[in-house]
Amino acid sequence: MITKDTLHKIIEEKLADYKFIVVSNRQPYTFEYAGKKIKCSKTIGGLVTALDPVMQASGGTWVAVSSGDADSEVVDKDDIVKIPPEKPTYEMKLINLTKEEESGYYYGYANQALWPLCHIAYRQPTFYASDWENYDKVNKKFADGVIKLIDKEKPFIWLQDYHLTLSAKYIKKKNPDAIVSLFWHIPWPNPEVFRVCPQKKEIIEGLLSNDLLGFHIKYHCHNFLETCEAELESKIDWEESSVTYKGHKTLVRDFPISVDFEALSEMSASPEVTKRIENLPAEIDHPYDIMAFSVDRIDYTKGILEKIRAVDRFLEKYPQYQGKFIFFQKGALSRLHIKTYKNLIDEIQSLAEEVNWKYRSRSWYPIVLVNQKIDYSMQLALCRACEVCMVNSLHDGMNLVAKEVISSKVDHKGMLILSKFTGAARELKEAVLVNPYDIDNVADAIKEAIEMSEKEKQERIEKMRQNIKENNIYKWAAKFIGELIKI
Repeated sequence: MITKDTLHKIIEEKLADYKFIVVSNRQPYTFEYAGKKIKCSKTIGGLVTALDPVMQASGGTWVAVSSGDADSEVVDKDDIVKIPPEKPTYEMKLINLTKEEESGYYYGYANQALWPLCHIAYRQPTFYASDWENYDKVNKKFADGVIKLIDKEKPFIWLQDYHLTLSAKYIKKKNPDAIVSLFWHIPWPNPEVFRVCPQKKEIIEGLLSNDLLGFHIKYHCHNFLETCEAELESKIDWEESSVTYKGHKTLVRDFPISVDFEALSEMSASPEVTKRIENLPAEIDHPYDIMAFSVDRIDYTKGILEKIRAVDRFLEKYPQYQGKFIFFQKGALSRLHIKTYKNLIDEIQSLAEEVNWKYRSRSWYPIVLVNQKIDYSMQLALCRACEVCMVNSLHDGMNLVAKEVISSKVDHKGMLILSKFTGAARELKEAVLVNPYDIDNVADAIKEAIEMSEKEKQERIEKMRQNIKENNIYKWAAKFIGELIKI
């Protein structure tokens, strides 16, 4: 098993002569005012969950967009700050965007064009020329920020996700010898879907400026190779899984991302989390015998409306659970500048109220929605305590929540309901797998997960835990870095 220490040794041995740089839209830590004091918080999200332990092991530099209102107070003249504050192990360099740039690049092109384009969730992408111009401009800004970090050391640059499709091209223009890679955290669509994008050629050319492209699963690699074959005059080597375009070869590989299993298990077994579990009935303030739990960023790809409809159908088909069962949905608000997301929040609230009105009996009602922040120990307590955890994404590159939940199940209790349309479903085959669009299928799965024997639950959970333990975040990073080293 590859551990944090193992990865640290690999980086020390193999990357001693390189400047290791990770680049993403989201910063791993934000600095914000709490009254007159400045508070540092770790950012919530799959990317930070995955990469923060890698960066702590590598001691490199993380480049990201500044979003904290007190960020400017803690950075030096080069916009760099050492993190995490309590025990600094790496540097964070922040990129400052104007409101216009942020609106066009992030809320516009990245999340209203590329996000719906790549997820089969039946939301039409919108492509505006002004958004594309800002997207291009910000990708150049990222490239310039990276170039400023490079001194005499050879750069070893790891770009993250769909926000940065063009950055490699601009980095290579200024430093052709830089080793640049990108990991794509969301699905890659089939060529028929991708061809609707007006800027398809520019995006593919930008991605092919990388020396290595990583996706979660082979299916997404295959889709990308087919897209290149359909859209560009390029040489596709299917056996090697590579694309050669204008004399430059890009390797295309699958790297299923994971979590820090040991750290999550240890945190979940801590006295703090155990105490929170004991206090849950009082903290939730809601009578229940059986709890289903779900934690998602509020996004139309996560299937939150579908989950509520499935709970409605479950209580309708199996009335013996009325008055006993609750569905606790923790939702992190995001992208509220986008109308689709605002409307989704209203839809979720309205549907929950409708279902609660239908079944309410005295102080009991089935749907509990929580949108405010809860601390991570509370989240782990809910993961451990729930009889059923529901991860019902309509489409997901991986979904690290599923792996976090299983990592937290130190007592091997409960069961995971998992969408077949997540990358995680290819690894966590012992979960109860569902089609989130099939409401009756999910309703029956809830009953199956509740009524499954304790012995079978424990056996399934143990197999999934062993899988995640073996294929942890450090193994993922080591495999990716290993491929780059070959280049």
